Amino acid sequence: MQYLYAFIFAGTACLIAQIIFENTKLTPGHVTSIYTVAGAILSFFGLYDKLITKFGAGASVLISNFGHMLYSSALLGYEEHGILGLFSELLCKSSAAIVGAIVFSFVLALIFDPKD
Repeated sequence: MQYLYAFIFAGTACLIAQIIFENTKLTPGHVTSIYTVAGAILSFFGLYDKLITKFGAGASVLISNFGHMLYSSALLGYEEHGILGLFSELLCKSSAAIVGAIVFSFVLALIFDPKD
């Protein structure tokens, strides 16, 4: 059942993004920013943790989870180090995903030729 919940949640998020693409002049960058900010806002109100508990990987692999990780890292940094902790701990939780994306992109760029 967990797989079905994850599929439904992630599929609904993708459906909403596709509807936005087809009916507005927003670009993928705009929608990515909207989803990231939405994840941070849901995290601010304490809802994103409930989404992750309910939908598992369906909620934790989306770009909205990046906003959740940014918010929760900044909040943790602020609690531990004050105002400077907002900036010093901001990418603490998401740094592994960012480094992984950069490394894998570089390796795949070395292996495959781009299309013209």
